[in-house]
Amino acid sequence: MSSIGTGYDLSASQFSPDGRVFQVEYAQKAIENSGTAVGLRGKDGVVFAVEKLVTSKLYEPGANRRLFSVDRHVGLSIAGLLADARQLVETARTEASNYRGEYGTNVPIQYLTDRVAMYMHAYTLYSAVRPFGCSLMLGTYDKDAGPAMYMIDPSGVYNGYLGCAIGKAKQAAKTEMEKIKFNEMSCQELLKEAAKIIYTVHDSVKDKSFELELSWVGEHTGGVHQKVPADVHQAAEAYAKAALEEDSDSDLDES
Repeated sequence: MSSIGTGYDLSASQFSPDGRVFQVEYAQKAIENSGTAVGLRGKDGVVFAVEKLVTSKLYEPGANRRLFSVDRHVGLSIAGLLADARQLVETARTEASNYRGEYGTNVPIQYLTDRVAMYMHAYTLYSAVRPFGCSLMLGTYDKDAGPAMYMIDPSGVYNGYLGCAIGKAKQAAKTEMEKIKFNEMSCQELLKEAAKIIYTVHDSVKDKSFELELSWVGEHTGGVHQKVPADVHQAAEAYAKAALEEDSDSDLDES
């Protein structure tokens, strides 16, 4: 009975006999149905790449973004339910604004992550609400402290990462990340790797088309989170496609 959640998944405030909260696990399933998002932390900044699945040819290009600026110095990428994520983005922006109003300086990334994580955790404690069906990655760069990146689960648990992936193909993306020497690479180099990872893990059979979204924050942007310029975006996408074709050719040669 407890293994499938029957009778124990009607409320987010209820534990099963083996200590599980099934509604949090269902929120994780919602994230796994979403396009993949990856974050890479290099020696001089943080890079985000998102596989935004396009389910209709009628959609306007660039709509329904999955990359956001929380504050000038903090970028955020999401996987999961976009409407839930927008609520959390507004919460993060309010926290950043309140901190600046109170202390007159940029909000520290760990403080901001902790506040948002506590907000997400609160939605796992009461039967009148449900957990947020999304995960967040937050990244920043400070000239004194350097780059930092965190990921928050729907449960409210968060950790710092050098490389992180959320969404449908997170396991395959993590396998690709293990080959990267993060501390030796700049944002310019990591951007191409991030694009390559998204193209590598994209399931072209089930998901016919997608848009690649890229953003970064680092020393070269003056610590400001920005959308990647069009020419750099095109170069990274071309690099990813060429690497994918090269891998396909080598597989054919081996067979």
